[in-house]
Amino acid sequence: MSPPATPATYGSKLVSGREVAEQTRSFQFEKPTGFRFEAGQFMEVTLPPPGDAPAESLTHPFSIASAPDEPRLMIATRMRDSNFKRMLGSLPPGSDISLTGPFGDLTMHEDPSKPAVFLTGGIGVTPFRSMVINAEQRRLSHRIWMIYSNRRPEDAAFLEELRDSERRNPNFHLIPTMTRPEDSRPAWNGEQGRVDAAMIQRYSMDARTAVYYIAGPPRMVQGMRAALSGVGVENERIRSEEFDGY
Repeated sequence: MSPPATPATYGSKLVSGREVAEQTRSFQFEKPTGFRFEAGQFMEVTLPPPGDAPAESLTHPFSIASAPDEPRLMIATRMRDSNFKRMLGSLPPGSDISLTGPFGDLTMHEDPSKPAVFLTGGIGVTPFRSMVINAEQRRLSHRIWMIYSNRRPEDAAFLEELRDSERRNPNFHLIPTMTRPEDSRPAWNGEQGRVDAAMIQRYSMDARTAVYYIAGPPRMVQGMRAALSGVGVENERIRSEEFDGY
């Protein structure tokens, strides 16, 4: 599905919001007629002016967490104490908003013989949730590995959805890892520690042909790019997007 050559602005409405991890909420919007995007892209969300906030606080970019064939447009965000987040969290269902997009090229490569490796942490999972669900819905033959880092499972947005997709899609392999499992209420028996080259190499990925996708805070993205380069992954096989201020 090809996006428009020039991103346009569309009117939409807030449908609902829900908690998807501690201090993290997803928001679903009506999908405007004609809004088309590829899994992995992002859009700008503009809220109605409250009357006293500066104009620049009303618009924020978000990766689209929903897949293109899902009926709603979804974003997810950490609910930090900012004007935009407070306004978004207080909007009642039915509120008018504007959407501009799509933007970005963090999208699945075409050659299914090359595995895809998603490396992400925290709210950087949002574009990969879209890509994983899209791959399942379209029955893509790409082999996909996703290493997903959080402090605790309580902080991992969409973790159970991704596990469900792994059960349904034999080409998708999920490796969640926790950096502070001792702080978790339920016991954690899975992978532990930060994502690094050694962790990536422990799993059965074809490092010679795989395409690597990285999304997360700038420090994580830069660290992952350096780690991959250090083990011989060429720059053209690394695609990344930084999530700053989320």
